[in-house]
Amino acid sequence: MLAVRAALVLLASALVLPTLAQDAATVEHGRQVFAYWCAPCHAPGPKHPGTQALEALYKGSKPAPLEQRTDLVPTVTQTFVRAGVSVMPPFRKTEISDGDLAALAAYLAPRAH
Repeated sequence: MLAVRAALVLLASALVLPTLAQDAATVEHGRQVFAYWCAPCHAPGPKHPGTQALEALYKGSKPAPLEQRTDLVPTVTQTFVRAGVSVMPPFRKTEISDGDLAALAAYLAPRAH
């Protein structure tokens, strides 16, 4: 019985660990996408117009820097990136690919970083 349990643990590890590594790689790729495309407007600090706009909008009820948010589920990120909002332009698939957008959404998702 102990051997069967050990075998099941090894099998589960073999299935889960690559997924965790892939998820970590996806989140890291998303961080890179954020740094290139999003940080110029949405990083913390006064020289980032997206952050300033969100500070004015939320008036302290939510963090303005996107990396500090805990409510950005992937569909929200994907919608704002593709459709744009206010003065933020929409980003085409030729700018931020679907794969890059999925990674970005994973990075900004709750508990990803």
